[in-house]
Amino acid sequence: MKKFHLNDDHEVMIKEAMKEDAQQMIDFYNVVGGETDFLSFGKNEFNRNLEEYKEFIESTRLEQNSIILLAILQDEIIGIASINSSQKQRMKHIGTLGIVVSKKLIGQGIGRKLMEQLIHWATSNEITKKISLVTRDDNIHAIELYEKLGFEKEGHMKKDSFINGTYYNTFAMALFL
Repeated sequence: MKKFHLNDDHEVMIKEAMKEDAQQMIDFYNVVGGETDFLSFGKNEFNRNLEEYKEFIESTRLEQNSIILLAILQDEIIGIASINSSQKQRMKHIGTLGIVVSKKLIGQGIGRKLMEQLIHWATSNEITKKISLVTRDDNIHAIELYEKLGFEKEGHMKKDSFINGTYYNTFAMALFL
């Protein structure tokens, strides 16, 4: 668990997700899905069965090369960041990163803190050697953060997503540990 303060001096706690957080996580994802078009799902499209999602969280906790972190402000989830990795021997060194921060708190360093925690964790787990992510190529602020943290572009996928009648391109990015 790690704590830091926002500019307004509110304390944010970063902790590993537990199965007891499942419903609040589902609810958070369903809200933020409607706050941005940069996610792979929209508002109320994060359809997960509560018991199955609890099992997913618990199985992720048991994997040495996967983790889900929550940013909590006043008992409310304001961000979720994760690294999920294959358990197959040939691919377990690669973790796929996902991150989302509540729109009302973007620009306050929460995403950076979550990313730094994930990178620190991945560096110390002795398995992860590469962190991969994908982001729309017009997600300029996210790309700038990723590059500041050492990620590099590995590929450019054309018409990779289709949102409200428009196709968007995606960058594949990676950090080598």
